[in-house]
Amino acid sequence: MFNRLFTTILLIVTLALALAACNGVGEEAPSVLRLATTTSTNDSGLLDEILPDFEQQYNARVDVVAVGTGQAIALGEAGDADVILVHARAREDAFVDAGHGQNRRDVMYNDFIIVGPSSDPAGIRGTTLAADALAAIAAAEAPFASRGDDSGTHTMELSLWSATAHAPAAAEDWYFSLGQGMGDTLTFANETGAYTLTDRGTFLFQQQNLPNLVIMVGGDTIAGNADPALLNPYGVIPVNPDKGGINNELAEQFAQWLTSPAVQEMISQYGTDQFGQPLFYPDAE
Repeated sequence: MFNRLFTTILLIVTLALALAACNGVGEEAPSVLRLATTTSTNDSGLLDEILPDFEQQYNARVDVVAVGTGQAIALGEAGDADVILVHARAREDAFVDAGHGQNRRDVMYNDFIIVGPSSDPAGIRGTTLAADALAAIAAAEAPFASRGDDSGTHTMELSLWSATAHAPAAAEDWYFSLGQGMGDTLTFANETGAYTLTDRGTFLFQQQNLPNLVIMVGGDTIAGNADPALLNPYGVIPVNPDKGGINNELAEQFAQWLTSPAVQEMISQYGTDQFGQPLFYPDAE
């Protein structure tokens, strides 16, 4: 009797443990990292390629908020992100100098290009300097699609316009300030026959869906881009933990992982099979 009862109890306990294992009961829940980043890192497919490695290594779940650089920085300032990955160097340095971020580390770079309709109504194809191309677009009053979203790309566009004699106003009927991410802006330009400024990585990744757009300024590769103003560096910054509620340990692990030799190699290879060139070039020290 006793032996039979003991055997029954042992069987019940064994089954309970097996069910718990199947249901994941007892496993440590993944730690959550809030990453605020630019639409270009997301729209280019890079994050989908590399983030699973981080999540597996650190038993983490990365919650990505892909917005313009200005919005990503604002999320960091408010303590609503643990780490930011952005591309507007002066604003990144100001973020750290103001005490919102712990430090900035170089991650990668690509470049900006100007794309437009193959008919090229402003005649800018092959222009060396982007500012000269924008001046020609303004002179021709050819359609131009601006992200208009306080992103790193929008910041670069405004910087290039400042080097011309014409800073377009949103009221001008040829200048479209969209308040959209890079992917949506490219789609708009493709559908309306407009020029736009884009990072090369996002354009190459989405080019098959943009049959009406071709590269006008910037050459076919980053090596063919003769305008140094179009260089596009990205940096990673863990948010200052003094803000409270910041997963600082995981944010630091993410920054170290992103700048590690193994992940830098992953970045260097991303896009080469499909496009014959990387979409980003590693730049960590």
